[in-house]
Amino acid sequence: MKKYNVAIVGATGAVGEELVRVLEEVDFPVNNLVPLASSKSAGIELEFKGKTYKVLELTEKAFEENDVEIAFFSAGGDISAHYAPFAAEAGAVVIDNTSHFRMDADVPLVVPECNPDDIDQWQNRGIIANPNCSTIQMVQVLKPLDDLFNITRVDVATYQAVSGAGKGGMEELVNQMQDFFAFKLDQCEPKTFAHQIALNVIPHIDVFMDNAYTKEEMKMVNETQKILGKKMEISATCVRVPVMRSHSEAITIHFEKDVNLDKAIEALKNAENVVVIDNPAKKEYPMPIISTDTNETYVGRIRKDINRDNVLHLWCVADQIRVGAATNAVRIAQKWIKREEA
Repeated sequence: MKKYNVAIVGATGAVGEELVRVLEEVDFPVNNLVPLASSKSAGIELEFKGKTYKVLELTEKAFEENDVEIAFFSAGGDISAHYAPFAAEAGAVVIDNTSHFRMDADVPLVVPECNPDDIDQWQNRGIIANPNCSTIQMVQVLKPLDDLFNITRVDVATYQAVSGAGKGGMEELVNQMQDFFAFKLDQCEPKTFAHQIALNVIPHIDVFMDNAYTKEEMKMVNETQKILGKKMEISATCVRVPVMRSHSEAITIHFEKDVNLDKAIEALKNAENVVVIDNPAKKEYPMPIISTDTNETYVGRIRKDINRDNVLHLWCVADQIRVGAATNAVRIAQKWIKREEA
C-alpha cells in the first residue's frame, strides 16, 4: 500500500493532538508526518508510531517543501482561509476542520457514512470540508432513517461539552469547580463562556444572528441540508453544559411516511459507526461517559411520538473531538485514498 506525507496544521491544539492519536490507532499509511503550528509552538516534539517529530512553523511554502499529499487543518478559520490554498496548490488534498469553506458550493462537505460520493468534488479546489461537530453525529443518525421514511423536519436540542470551546473551555470548568469546593464560586470571572459554566447550563453557543438563532444553530441547519442534499425543515437550540467531553442531542424527526419502530431501530443498528444502546428497563442509554474516547455515535431513547405516527424521538451522544472532528477527518482521508487508488 502506498504511504503518504501527511501534514497536520494546528498539531498542538486539542483536535490536532487527537488527529495524531487517531491516525496511529487506525494505522493510517503515513510515510512522513509533518506537524505544523505557529512559531510559538515550533520545536515542540510529539510522538507518532514510536518516532519523535518536531513541530514545524506553518508557512506558505511548508507544504511544497515537505511534499505534503494530505493536509489536515484544525487551527481556526483564518488560518485555513490563508494557508489551505497554498496546500492545495502544492498538490495536497486539504481536509479542513474549520467552518471557513463548509458552505462554499464548490467545496464538498462530507460525512463518509452519509455522502461519500461527494468526496470526488475535492478536485474543484483541492479542499474537502469537515462539518461542525454537532452536525456530524446528527446526520449519521438521520441518514438511515431518511432513506427509510423520508425526513420532512428535524428539531434538535444539543447539550454540548465544554471541550467544544477548546482547552480554555475545559480549564474554565475545572477552575470553577475548584472555586466551588473552596466556597468562592461567586467570585469567578468567566472568560471563555458568557456566564459561569460550573453547575449551570448556557443556552448560547457562538454569536447570535439577526434571526435570533446562534451561528452554531445555523451551522446545524445549513450543513445538514447540504450533507443530506435536501431542503428539509430544521430548527436547533444549542446549549453548553458542564460536561468535559462528548456532545449529546435530543432529536425529534418528522417523516413523510408513518414510522415502523422496529424497522427504524434495525436501520440504526445496521448503520455504519452507529451503536444502539436502548434498554430503559435496565437504565441503559447513551451518556457522555460511554462515548468519550470512542469513535462511534451512540443512540438510545428511541420512541414514537405519542400523538403522531410519523414522528420519532431519540437521543444521541458522541465524542465531539473524535467523531465530531478528528475521526471524521481521518475517515474522509481513508475514503479519499480508496477512491484515488481504485
